[in-house]
Parts: sequence; structure tokens; C-alpha cells
Amino acid sequence: MAVAPATPPPLARRLRDAQLLRTDLFVDGAWAEAADGRRFDVRDPASGEVVASVAAGTRDDARRALEAAARSLPAWSALPAKERSAVLRRWFEAIVDAADDLAAILTAEQGKPLGEARAEVLYGASFVEWYAEEAKRVYGETIPANTADRRMLVLRQPIGVCAAITPWNFPTAMITRKAGPALAAGCTMVVKPASATPLSALALAELASRVGLPDGVFSVVPGAASVVAEELVTSPLVRKVTFTGSTEVGKALMERCAGSVKKVSLELGGNAPLIVFDDADLDVAVEGAIASKFRNTGQTCVCANRLLVQEGIHDRFVERLADAVAELRVGNGFDDGVDQGPLIDRAAVEKVEEHVRDAVDHGAVVVCGGRPHELGGCFYEPTVLRGVTPEMRIAHEETFGPVAPVFRFASEDEAVELANATPYGLAAYVFTRDVARVWRVSEALEAGVVAVNTGIFSYEGAPFGGVKESGIGREGSHHGIAEFLEIKYVCLGAIDRDSSRGA
Repeated sequence: MAVAPATPPPLARRLRDAQLLRTDLFVDGAWAEAADGRRFDVRDPASGEVVASVAAGTRDDARRALEAAARSLPAWSALPAKERSAVLRRWFEAIVDAADDLAAILTAEQGKPLGEARAEVLYGASFVEWYAEEAKRVYGETIPANTADRRMLVLRQPIGVCAAITPWNFPTAMITRKAGPALAAGCTMVVKPASATPLSALALAELASRVGLPDGVFSVVPGAASVVAEELVTSPLVRKVTFTGSTEVGKALMERCAGSVKKVSLELGGNAPLIVFDDADLDVAVEGAIASKFRNTGQTCVCANRLLVQEGIHDRFVERLADAVAELRVGNGFDDGVDQGPLIDRAAVEKVEEHVRDAVDHGAVVVCGGRPHELGGCFYEPTVLRGVTPEMRIAHEETFGPVAPVFRFASEDEAVELANATPYGLAAYVFTRDVARVWRVSEALEAGVVAVNTGIFSYEGAPFGGVKESGIGREGSHHGIAEFLEIKYVCLGAIDRDSSRGA
């Protein structure tokens, strides 16, 4: 049954701490208007109403932030790791304490249900906590010398000023997943958040400032990508760019970074297969498919974009999945009991409509959903399609919406071939009770992450990233901090000489 859209009161009234609702740039430890005074509106995708008007950074603003990051770098990188750790720990605690307010801000600008938003905030905080500890574990090496009068050392040092360009679908977690390891390593960072969702980033900056993060170490400059991001990726001050977003944009950023040979980390698009074998636990498979596919209204880069189901279990799976999907409640993220919020904007709705229309035109059958929701606006019905084939657009383009297309396969080899038939390789899901098959299929899948018998795998202590056109580098775990470190080899010679004798 549809949930009537709510008209939330002004966002500030929902917050215990209204000072977390920041709308200016945060540069060099201070809040400021954009250099030219321009602003842009942030809209609630559920209601279309303006949530806030935010300063639109210019290239001069971005340059100012980078210069501040460069000035603050020597002192921050020289700070003992234990002291950097203590600051990050305080930031983590502040985020957790403000979780309810941060969740409300996130829901207002992004649309996901409030409970899901709070879970993202806590997940985002977990990266700050993890890297607060990891800061103290950036170890060097000693190498057995090749001659008696030498000693050889390996140092790991911060790469320098970093720029982060972050997406709208996880506006809190995608920042902390980048800023946590960068700051822990001793780097400084300027963040350019998505224009649809800058308020979460600015709230994080407010908390960072309160807990004593030094001026210039962490700045946030919202604004147009063609303006702010262009300065970040071309500035000679920036040594590292970390980006989460589409493969198309990632490739363009990579080209721009090549001019000054910047180090890049790219977490790009996905086309995740979810494979259900005949021997799978049906309850576990359906639960996992719901969790993966419909979280955040299908707007995740790791959501199941193609459900590949073996023919022996196919019909039962589709029936059970459709029953579960029909129970999902759609509505404003602030309303109780809502499972799925709106898509981010009308363009996202139109893309979903195009994919469903193309699939149906080529023979797919709508089992449930399949059209814009009666609530209108950016809402779309949770949808299950059957009879989907590789020739359809939905098979090779990332839908980024609440549509579960189900393919039928006969053999394990066919499933692996279908799963790998994409230029992307971010995540994959496998449901089976055959342990030997778990090993065979997990090793054969071309993906950076394989989840077995679960639809949710995210954990700050595990490495996350893709292969093929899904990206470069890893976030999370001890591998994540390595992305912000340079390796320096130091060779000490003539140590067999007594310098005092030569004086």
C-alpha cells in the first residue's frame, strides 16, 4: 500500500544541533561565501522542495583551499601518528554522537529512508575509527644489505595534498572512506562533494573543526564539477586524486590527471551479477537479492544489476522475489515504515523507464512494478522482470534504480560466462551450498569483491575496489591507507667508517 508523501518541516527544525546545517564553503578552517557570491539550491528528491541554498565554489575558492592544504601539510604530516590518531578518534566520536542529525541531513538531500541514512552515517564513522588506529601502523622495512658497509631502509611517507571528488548516493560514507586514510597517513585533503548532496559533507567539516582538526587539513568546496573539480585535477599542488562515480567521468578525470602524473584511485561503475544456483538456500538467496538490489532504491554501484538464476530454481525464485518486492513500502524517507525512497532526480527516473521499456520491447515480462509510482515525482515502483536476455540494454548498462532483471542459465560455465560478459568488474554475488563451487566460481569471476550467500558485504576492515573498467586502487582495510603513501628507499653507505677519526 502506498505511503502518502510527507511534507517535512524546514530541516533545521529536525536537528538537535542546527549548527550542523552549514551552507557556505569550508576553507582553511573557516566558513566563507563563494568568491563571486553565487549559490545553488539543494532539493529534497522526495518533495522537490528546496532544502538549502549552498555557496557555489569558484576556481579561486578551490585554489585557496589547495593552498591552505599545502601550507598545513608539513605540520600535519610531521605530527606523531599517535596525535593524528587522537584527532581522528575525536572526529569519529563526534560523528557517532551526531548520528541522528547527520541522518536527517542525509535523508533531506538524498532521499533514502531515515534508518538507512543513519546506518550510512555509522558506517561512514567506522572508517574514521579504523584509520585512527591504522595511523599508528604505517610500518617501514629494513632490507638485508648487499654489502657489509651498507644499511637499507624503506620509509612510507604521506603522498601530499589530496583531492576527493565524491558521489551523491553515499554522501557521508564516500567522504570518510577517503578522508580517513588520507588524514591518518599525514596527507591533507580538499573535498568536492556532489552538487546534489553537499550538506552532509559540510556537516562533517563542522564536526572536524570542532574536534581540533588543524586549519587547512580538511576543506570542503561544493560547486560545479566543471569548475571546482577541474581546478583540483589540474592543480600542480595536488599529488593524489580519489574519485567515486561513473566510469565515463572517471576516464575523463584520469586523462586530466595524466598531465601532471597524479596518483589516482578510481571507484567507478558496476554491473554486478548475482548468481543463484539450483542448490542455493532459496530464503537466503531472496533475502540477499532484496538487500543488494533495493538498498538505496537500487542506487549503489555494487547493487545486483543482473540476477542470473539456474533453470531448476528459476521459477520459484522469481515468484518468491516478486512476493518480497511487492511488500516494499515506498515513500518519503522521513516517514515511518518506508523501505524505499525516491530516485535522486527526474533524469534517474527516465533512465529506469528507458531500461524497462527496452527490456519489455525485446520480450521481457514485468512480474511486478514496472512503472513510475503513483506518488509521482522521483518515485518508481520496485520492479522484477523475467525473461531478460543479454541483448537488452539492462544487461550491459548500469540501471541505478529499483529494477531486478532475472536471466535464466543452465550450467555453471554458462553462469560465469554471462557474469563476466561486461567491461565492469566491481562486485559479484553467488548463492550456493556447494563449497567446491564457492571456490571455483569466486576465483573465476572477474570482480574486485565476491559476496557468497549474502547481499551485504561492506566492512571498513576489508578492501573494496574493482577490476577492468570498474576502477583502480582499494579503499578500506590496511590496503586503503597504502593508497595515500609513497614508498621511499634509503640506502646508507660507508657505515663501517668511524667519522670521529676523520675529523
